[in-house]
Amino acid sequence: MIPRPTAKPRILLADDDLALVETLCDGLGDAGYEVHGTGSSREAAGLLEKQEFDAVVTDLRMPGMDGLGLLAISQKHARERPVIVMTAYSAVDTAVESIRMGAYHYLTKPFKVGELALFLERALAQVRLQREARALRRTLGQGSALARLVGRQGGLREVSTLVSRVAEADVPVLVLGETGTGKGLVARALHFEGGRGEASLVTVNCASLPEQLLESELFGHVRGAFTGADANRRGLLEEANGGTLFLDEIGELALPLQAKLLHVLEQGVVRAVGSNREVPVNVRFVAATHRDLRAGVAAGRFRDDLLFRLDVISIEVPPLRQRTEDLPELVETFLDESLAKHPRSIVRHFSAAAMEKLIAYGWPGNVRELEHLVQRSVLLVQKTEIDVGDLPPSIVASASPQLTFQGPVLRLEEVERRYACWALEQLGGRRMLTAETLDVDRKTLVKLLGSGASEER
Repeated sequence: MIPRPTAKPRILLADDDLALVETLCDGLGDAGYEVHGTGSSREAAGLLEKQEFDAVVTDLRMPGMDGLGLLAISQKHARERPVIVMTAYSAVDTAVESIRMGAYHYLTKPFKVGELALFLERALAQVRLQREARALRRTLGQGSALARLVGRQGGLREVSTLVSRVAEADVPVLVLGETGTGKGLVARALHFEGGRGEASLVTVNCASLPEQLLESELFGHVRGAFTGADANRRGLLEEANGGTLFLDEIGELALPLQAKLLHVLEQGVVRAVGSNREVPVNVRFVAATHRDLRAGVAAGRFRDDLLFRLDVISIEVPPLRQRTEDLPELVETFLDESLAKHPRSIVRHFSAAAMEKLIAYGWPGNVRELEHLVQRSVLLVQKTEIDVGDLPPSIVASASPQLTFQGPVLRLEEVERRYACWALEQLGGRRMLTAETLDVDRKTLVKLLGSGASEER
């Protein structure tokens, strides 16, 4: 008995054998599917551009465009949409290739309508489960990403506002800022706040691998492309299809890889190392760097055309020393997270004096350095309150003391007179030299000094 889905999924069916198309349309229609059949692959491609379908069933070999081409177009518009390939026995090898390219299954002709209906039901059920799982991950990930952008009422308010505005725009974003400021968190927020939040967020650090390995990691490779390439491998660009690729430390990318990445941005296709076939991808690019890319362009280390492609929207994350108003909230957040991981710790808070030291410190390692400090304190301090003596000596020693003023408040004219007299004394009473040093003329100096000034030597 042919299984009957509870809803009526829309199926696109393409085969140049019109008699087979009619038979399959009738059988799948009886099984509860809404089927649009066509004998032209070109027409099918046009329908995929304009209409929504839940699944595609296509013959492998057709005039004009073959089933692999139709598969690529379907994946371009809806990565998760299942595609079932029909093929003659003589083309099984090509059908297997279609599975490697992302087809859900292939059927060898002749087959029964019930068999096709069964595979469609399984494919659509799998898609529903994947969507539910991604929706759950998106909910959890989105909350986590936004929650970790601590300081949205302080120094990060502009950053958070900009993320909210551009997350849905689906354009490349360049995130700028010093090491440790939280550029990766901004990338996560952009992904989960945008329309691609249910798909994959793939991260690659461009400074972590040598050029050849990074090329293979990004673009993939085919078997035999280089020594050790004993199997085909999909690259991270294909893994991110439908989602977001976060290119951390983009300023470290070698010039040849910059050229290949530019081709992906311009053409929307990826060519694996050692392959002569291009695969379409639909990826949102987010790049981050602590370097001045425009200076890199001037020095010939970075391509200006790639910079123009990536820098459609730029978001600059301020260093922690410029947003110390966020520090107490950051400390509380990191303390809660660290205590959740180490529940045996008796630490509960930082003392007011310790917090003053943290606020006065320059934080060269930014938010990452602060997070590590809190983790260290939770693990090592054996009391409820973390005090100044529990902080690293570098933080205590580097904290700048508060400026204090003693004595009465003076009029500005009196301050200028006293400074001019002090300068004259330091320069041995020589009025002309003092005037030149203070960058004033001699008459102005006389006015500053008043009538009690000594004669010039």
